[in-house]
Amino acid sequence: MAAMSGPPSSSHRTQAPPVVTTVLLAAPRSFCAGVQRAVQIVQRALDDAAGPVYVRKQIVHNAFVVAELEDHGAVFVEELDQVPDGATVVFSAHGVSPVVRAQADRRGLMVIDGTCPLVSKVHAEAARFARRGETVVLIGHAGHEEVEGTLGVAPEATVLVQSVEDVDALDIPVDARVSYLTQTTLAVDETAVVIEALRRRFPGLREPPSEDICYASTNRQEAVRAVIAEARVLLVVGSSNSSNSVRLVELARRHGTPAYLIDGPQDIDPAWVDGVTPIGLTAGASAPAVLVDQVLSALAARGPTRVLEREVAVETIRFALPKQVRTPAGADGSTAVSAGPEVSREDFP
Repeated sequence: MAAMSGPPSSSHRTQAPPVVTTVLLAAPRSFCAGVQRAVQIVQRALDDAAGPVYVRKQIVHNAFVVAELEDHGAVFVEELDQVPDGATVVFSAHGVSPVVRAQADRRGLMVIDGTCPLVSKVHAEAARFARRGETVVLIGHAGHEEVEGTLGVAPEATVLVQSVEDVDALDIPVDARVSYLTQTTLAVDETAVVIEALRRRFPGLREPPSEDICYASTNRQEAVRAVIAEARVLLVVGSSNSSNSVRLVELARRHGTPAYLIDGPQDIDPAWVDGVTPIGLTAGASAPAVLVDQVLSALAARGPTRVLEREVAVETIRFALPKQVRTPAGADGSTAVSAGPEVSREDFP
């Protein structure tokens, strides 16, 4: 009688192939032209200056960027009274009010202006609208540095609103001459609701000649829309004080996709990503591409991954540097900061 065969030995069992995690990479992502310009300004100022280079507020709202620049000698301060008379000071990308500029002039500070040109555009519009005798309604987030700077351009003529409820509460006659401006890093869809409320309240409402929400904020939001159409979770690289990064998280959540703001791979909770595919990944306009690379590496370390890019726009905008730092310092010039996806740790800054 033939012996019954037993179960196959473990050495002959077929192993299930590992699950491949798909990562959907939003594009555009990471540095915008205004952020890249601001960081390069500090880098070149550090190369050129004989003494310390002070930066009022965070040059951009990203903890990694600030720490890297501090390591290279930048001194970050909250206010100008922390800067010695006659020293070099860089204004952040978020802009400052005329009061701050006047204070710098009185102190004899050597100012290098890192204000994003798109923020400067909003300041110019605020001044022009106020000169025309209009009440300027600024849509933005109270306490944000960009908003504080814009409010300071024409404080007697400008009021701040954040919501439809704020619009309804405005103590302005319906027939008054009213114009509006917006913070550059707002959510496009939420801002549209507030603008529509202003139009209903003030039929003669005047608009800025072109959109104030910047191209980079809009593009990154559209890229997130493309990614969350497929992704089961979204990771947004950016610091908690970055308005445009927070807006990306909020956008995904409003559309039903779990989303998390992280400064880097160290902030990833395994429960968010274990067994989850596709995973969406993006970065706010103030977060360098190297952090995206680090997150991709961390995800790959957890198991096999494939990365697919979802591109909705190609950004080619570049802003000129201020004249004080326009000539490259040293034999090889200043360090270029890439906004692309392939950046090694040594590339920044």
